[in-house]
Formats: sequence, structure tokens, C-alpha cells
Amino acid sequence: MTAAPQSHAHDSDSSFRPPLTARLHDWVTTVDHKRIGLMYVIMSLLFLVVGGIEAMLIRFQLWTANNTLVSADTFNQLFTMHGTTMIFFVVMPMIAGFANYLVPLMIGCRDVAFPRLNALGFWLSLFGGCILYLSYFTGKGLYGGGAAPDVGWFAYAPLTSPAYARGGSVDYWILGTMVSGIGGITFAVNLIATIVTMRAPGMRLGQVPLFVWMMLIDAWLILFAFPPLTAAQVMLLMDRHLGAHFFDTQAGGSAVLWQHLFWFFGHPEVYIMALPAFGIISEVVPVFSRKVIFGYTSMAMATAAIGFISMGVWAHHMFTVGMSDALDAIFSAASFLIAVPTGIKIFNWTATLYGGRLRLKTPMLFALGFLTMFLIGGLTGIMLAAVPVDWQVSDSYFLVAHFHYVLFGGSLFALMAGFYYWFPKATGRMLGEELGRLHFWLLFVGFNVLFGPMHVSGVLGMPRRVYTYQPGQGWEVWNQLSTIGGVIMGIGFLCFFGNVMHSLFRGKSAGSDPWDAWTLEWATTSPPAVYNFEVVPEVRSRRPLWDLKHPEDPDWKHE
Repeated sequence: MTAAPQSHAHDSDSSFRPPLTARLHDWVTTVDHKRIGLMYVIMSLLFLVVGGIEAMLIRFQLWTANNTLVSADTFNQLFTMHGTTMIFFVVMPMIAGFANYLVPLMIGCRDVAFPRLNALGFWLSLFGGCILYLSYFTGKGLYGGGAAPDVGWFAYAPLTSPAYARGGSVDYWILGTMVSGIGGITFAVNLIATIVTMRAPGMRLGQVPLFVWMMLIDAWLILFAFPPLTAAQVMLLMDRHLGAHFFDTQAGGSAVLWQHLFWFFGHPEVYIMALPAFGIISEVVPVFSRKVIFGYTSMAMATAAIGFISMGVWAHHMFTVGMSDALDAIFSAASFLIAVPTGIKIFNWTATLYGGRLRLKTPMLFALGFLTMFLIGGLTGIMLAAVPVDWQVSDSYFLVAHFHYVLFGGSLFALMAGFYYWFPKATGRMLGEELGRLHFWLLFVGFNVLFGPMHVSGVLGMPRRVYTYQPGQGWEVWNQLSTIGGVIMGIGFLCFFGNVMHSLFRGKSAGSDPWDAWTLEWATTSPPAVYNFEVVPEVRSRRPLWDLKHPEDPDWKHE
């Protein structure tokens, strides 16, 4: 690499400070990929607070049998809004934020391919969330008072038909998720164009960081998965307002058709959220193990295999709807098959850790937490791939535990690892290590106390989406443990937000490369200048910055 780390000051270090309105105007109208990335992350954290409050209300309602903290209607609204918020407005924006901020820096370019399209994608995502939550004020119509949608995050027919869902609350769910989905598609188009056409001189596709590789596959998955959901939502709007009968079973439509269309999006969506997490772990683990990633090529190929197989697994969510035995067997086999490339990744991360000089900083703690939680979620996923097991525990709390171990224990633990790892690059300041460790242990313990008991209550027969239950079922103790775990996690996130606010103003100065890493984003100042690189770097290896700093270190010379 011909460009050394830059030493010039960031443009914002000038003594002149424009008025607040001017600074806000700059942020609202910006097309800088770094600012857009930060706005995605801020949006995600705000909705995380909202979704977390909704989750805790659900847990408090289930604390004891025959509880009356919230009504049945309010409970239905809470789990619908919680699931929709966490999927569409927490994890997806956080992923987009990391990708927007980091991918151009990692591949050595000065911006994304289409900056204005990039800004449009963010504002569509934010407006989608605002539309969804506007339902609390206008969901039953202008004169009927507000009501959030109450049909679950997957909005199964016929619950969405006018006969069941009176008022406009379902329309707010349709429009909010549709608008945010269009924003996701614009993000994916931009990301693919940036990675394919704007890499630094000399950087072949086989030399990009694994985070970039996984975001490239992720963007393709978004392009294939979101349009079918949008088409289904248009069909549902036609059912509700134009007299169509796509999903109206009373007029010859098919409620199962909605499930096919939704899960054709919904199962790839699991990997749309998981692949960026894999990419983050593939950057954090080598740096804090002081070893190159074991099997770069196999990791990249396993990512492509996951992306391909994930498009053919959707109906394993539908084993109980009455498909033929042949279809059940096909989708069961596909579900087992996708565990193979995922297992390759687990093996590669473990092999990278083995024999490494481990540094157990906060990002590494969250990375190790991801490995254990995602492994548990993956193993229960293999159990659910067996049709008889799925029949037994489908729509029980066992399933709730499974997908939270995959999506929360997987994606969010990894996103927290990435947040602690790249926070110094984005702000120029380090997050506090003591509060970071406290945050990790509270989150790790609270998560397992929250979702671990759900495996037991699910096997004991507790169905999901019920707002209360009768005593004597053997479920109360497990629900109370889960609620205690939720409180512990909430305290952990209070530590996290306190750490962020303190570090922004009084955190230790980070410097350009506090972790002694090797990818190109650490070759710039912290935070980077508007133009990213004063001189566009020329790349000769997969570890350009490390090779420049440590030309004789043997630990980094093998693949």
C-alpha cells in the first residue's frame, strides 16, 4: 500500500462553529456516506429503546397467570409492534449504518456510487418507521382514536382482511414496512455498485475484507427477497381496498399464498440480518486473536452458499399448514443443508481463535458471546428442521427462544461487537472498557435468563401470542425467570447508553488505529475526513495496513 496513515486534522477541528440550525441542516441534507451511516445507527438505537419497552410490557403481562396489566388487544398490538420494530427498524438500519460507514473506507474509495440514492434510502427507512408508529394516533381512523396493528409481524391472512382488521391499522403496517423495504432495496443497489466498481487500485474481489464480501452477498439477498414481500403487500392492499380476493378464503383466495410470499422474504431475511453479523465477527476475531482469519476463501464461498440455499428454505416455516409429505421432506432437507456452510464459518472462527494471542477487550467479549449464542440458536434450528419436532413445538415458546438466540444472540451481540470496535473510528474516542465489560456480562446473563427458560415453557406447551394463561400449567416460574432476565438486559443497555454519552464528551482519545488492525479504514484519521483518503491507496494484499506496519511478523504471512 503506497499511502501511509494520514496525520492531517479533521475538517471539523476548526475553531469556527456554525449555528445549531446550520449544523442540523447539514445533517438533514447530507449525502456523505459516513453521516448517513451514523444516522442509520442513531435511528436503530432509538427504535431499540422503543422495541425494548414493548418487549418488557409483554414480559410483565406474562409474569403471572390471569394478569390484567394490559388488555388482550393491547398485548396483540405490543407483540406486533415489537417484532416489526426489531426486524425492520432496529437490526436492518443498524446493518445499513455499518455498511454505509465502513464499506467505502474498507475498499479505499471516497464515497458510495450513488450518494443521493443513498440518502433517499435512509429517509425512506426512517419515514417507514414513522408511518408505522403513526398508527398509534390514527390507526382506527381520524375519529376513532389510535390503534397499532395487531396481526403479528408476519400479518397472516385472514387476520388482515377488513372483516377482522377494522380501521386502518393494518394499512399502516403495510405502508410502513413497504416504504422501509423500498429504502432497503435502494441501499442494496448502491452497495453492490460501490463494491463492484469502486475498489481501490489493485484490490481484487478476492482481497476485500470479509465484512465487504458478506455485505455484497447480503445486498443481493435484499434484491431477491424484498420485492416478493412488496408484491404481496400490494396484493393485500388490493384485497382491502379494491375488492380483490388474493388472500380472501371466503371468495376463493388462499391464506396459505400469503404465507408462501411472506416467508419467501422472511427466511432470507434471517440471513440478511445474520450475514453482516458474520462479517463483523470475521473482522473482530482475527484482530483480537492476532491471527489471520482461518480459511478466507472457504468463508467467502460459505457465504455465497448460504445466500443461495436460503432462497429455497422458506416453507420450513409452514410444516404445520398441511403441505404434502414430499414438500415437507424437500424443505426439511434444505434446512439441514444450510447448516453445512454455517458450520464451516463456526469452524473457521474457532480455528482462528485456537492458538491465538487473545486480547479479551469488549469487542472480543461480544464476539465470543455471539459464537456461543448463535451456536445454541443454530442447534435448535436443526431440531426444528425435523418435521415431527416442528409439529410438536410449532407456535410455542420453544420457537420464540430459537429465533431470539439466532437473531438477538446472533445479530445483536455481533452488532455490539462492531459498535465497540468501530466507535473509535467514527468518533475519535474510546468507549469505556469497564462499563463495556459490565454491559457485556449483564447482556449475556440477562439474555440467557430471558430466553433460556422459554425452551422449557415451550416444551411444556405454552403457546406464543397469548396474553394470559391459567394457573397450574407449570409455566409461571419460567415466565418469571424470563421477566427477570429482561430486567437484567435492560440494566445492561442503560450501562451501554451511559457509556456512549460519557465517551462522546469525555472518552479517551483513540488515535487513527487503537486496535493495531490491518484494514484500510484504520489508515485514515478518526473520525475520517469528508473525502476519506487524501491519497487513494493502492492495495497489494488482503491486509494492506498491517503489512505496511509489520512486514516481518510471521503470524500474518500465511493464509
